[in-house]
Amino acid sequence: MIGLLQRVSRADVAIDGAIVAEIGLGLLVLVGVERDDGEREVRRLAERLLAYRVFPDRDGRMNLSVSDVGGEVLLVPQFTLAADTRKGNRPGFSRAADPERGEALFGALAAELEQLGTRPACGRFGADMQVSLINDGPVTIWLQV
Repeated sequence: MIGLLQRVSRADVAIDGAIVAEIGLGLLVLVGVERDDGEREVRRLAERLLAYRVFPDRDGRMNLSVSDVGGEVLLVPQFTLAADTRKGNRPGFSRAADPERGEALFGALAAELEQLGTRPACGRFGADMQVSLINDGPVTIWLQV
């Protein structure tokens, strides 16, 4: 399971011109589900997202987590993160989970974050989404569990 996290001062997701999810200070997480992912990966990614230290402390060092700063989380499903780009000029998606499993595990990730005390805002699986953000830093980290 892949989480491409971006530290943001704000972010939102729009579908057909209507905002369906938005956050202020926090993490925008693009989520890719791979074929062999399961509940263990869901739990580990959720734990890491909430504990990963990418927010500055008083000294300006990345020493605080989204939980430490009281930030929000916006999850956006993005199967293209599982692309195989090793050959040719077009990505292959054989490593990505099938849509039904991907949607189920994306939902499980949102539920796991909520169980851990953070109710995430979520984009819509399978939708054509427009994602807007102000990347703070910029800080972008690839987490793979």
